[in-house]
Amino acid sequence: MAHRKGEPETPNHVLLMTILNPAYPITVDVIHTICQPYGNVLRIVIFKKNGVQAMVEFDGIDPATRAREGLQGADIYSGCCTLRIEYAKPSKLNVYKNDAESWDFTNPNVGMKEPPSSSSTSSGSSRPPLLQEPRGFGMNVSPFRGGMNGQMGGGPRGGGGLFNSPMPDSGGLMGSGQGQGGPFMGGAGGPGGASLSAMGQPQPGLPQQGAVLMVYGLNKDKMNADRIFNLLCLYGNIVRIKFLKTKEGCAMVQMGDALAVERAVANLNNTTFFGCKMQLGYSKQAFLADVQQPYDLPDGTPSFKDYMGNKNNRFINPEMASKNRIQPPSKILHFFNTPPGLDEETLKQVFLEGEVVEPKSIKLFPSKTERSSSGLLEFNNISEALEALVVGNHAPIPNPNSKFPFIMKLCFSSSRHIPNKMAE
Repeated sequence: MAHRKGEPETPNHVLLMTILNPAYPITVDVIHTICQPYGNVLRIVIFKKNGVQAMVEFDGIDPATRAREGLQGADIYSGCCTLRIEYAKPSKLNVYKNDAESWDFTNPNVGMKEPPSSSSTSSGSSRPPLLQEPRGFGMNVSPFRGGMNGQMGGGPRGGGGLFNSPMPDSGGLMGSGQGQGGPFMGGAGGPGGASLSAMGQPQPGLPQQGAVLMVYGLNKDKMNADRIFNLLCLYGNIVRIKFLKTKEGCAMVQMGDALAVERAVANLNNTTFFGCKMQLGYSKQAFLADVQQPYDLPDGTPSFKDYMGNKNNRFINPEMASKNRIQPPSKILHFFNTPPGLDEETLKQVFLEGEVVEPKSIKLFPSKTERSSSGLLEFNNISEALEALVVGNHAPIPNPNSKFPFIMKLCFSSSRHIPNKMAE
């Protein structure tokens, strides 16, 4: 077998795994589950410097070699999270904390205040009690269904994946209250999250809905990926956005979960802004693949953007998710996270620079703290408010007390008009 550039000539008991097209979260639990059948895993470290990569330390060269041969080119989940594996250079991994990103199986107490309960083999699994719900993701990964010597049915060769795709089915997370979570960047999830059996296993009679949204009827000269993000982030996390070259004004959006797609469709379908009526629909695709060489949109921005891990997503954890009030579009916007002492002219300038109509009325809330400001913006109609939101949401506002600007956040208000006097 030809060696890749930079790969040591001799085999090593430490493997370097590169996960291509990581559409789903990659945790220690996931890596351990796929590696454990090949031999005893000592340590795992996941890092995201060059995409998503993991180093896995086995207790010998033989199990590492078996794992490399058996997993090379396989998909962890069907159609994505493809493994590229080479021998690593380090002879030992340093683990400072046992969590979702790193784990030392020889020392269960690394960085932990309380030691975990001892491993139980009564369930038929030799894994340590590591399969806890990934923090913030609202669900566990589905169980591994493979065996030794590459009997995984995974990768391009077998068509399937090592895991079932962790897509919530309609019965798994839908009924557990606000902020339900999906596999990406985590909504809140229901109590205890979805059960393992719910992962990728649609219940009979229920439609299998994914988390990819179709967006039609966009103004091709005014809209780009960031502006779609600014609008849809009110209804759920955004993972990836891709414009379709063959269909003008059409884009696909991978959202955090199926519920986010439902919220967006329910609230935004058939809304009109920038002179175009936007229509939303459900895609049959489970995820959006990475686009290595996106084309340029008319404004010069790329036609594909990845928002996984973007700090402007608003449903990253249960606490953040609970603060989002899901509202249909209205002609009044609520603005927040702006500098203290903000004046109306600074606000109006954001919309003038974005070449949209400025608000006809601005009302600043009495400041409860000196750290930031907030208030309401009223426009003549819903279309003007929509245009202002896609342009002004996440606009930087200069901070007089720091070189770092405030990132203004906008959302639709439940108010139907701006009162003359604002209550404290």
